[in-house]
Amino acid sequence: MRTPRDRIRHAISFEIIGLALITPLGAFAFAMPMHDIGVIGVGSATLAMVWNYIYNYGFDRLLLRLRGDTQKSMPMRVLHAVLFELGLLIALMPLIAWYLGVSLWQALVMDVSFALFYMGYAFVFNLAYDRVFPLQSKTAS
Repeated sequence: MRTPRDRIRHAISFEIIGLALITPLGAFAFAMPMHDIGVIGVGSATLAMVWNYIYNYGFDRLLLRLRGDTQKSMPMRVLHAVLFELGLLIALMPLIAWYLGVSLWQALVMDVSFALFYMGYAFVFNLAYDRVFPLQSKTAS
């Protein structure tokens, strides 16, 4: 498993790169001021970093308990990304609606759009991260 320090590096780098990509894309796609999308992005990123740490720790602990290692196959990576984004979607939708003053339906559309972006981004980022920072052993904690 990854160390706490490695998990923190992972979460922070994931969110910084994600924010740099999603803020201008979201402002353009939803015809909203970049500032508003930026605030949503920073708030979402903060919540997502906490969720990222908790979720990835729990997911790896579960893999270690069920299979004896934390290696992820491609189907497991897809499942990992989908479940992560589903949890985040549930938490963020009401916050987006409130801050932007939009309906829950509009917030859902925005949140799903961001989630779809981040799902693909998470898949690519985590694959790259695992190659740049490989695990030292299958059962390292």
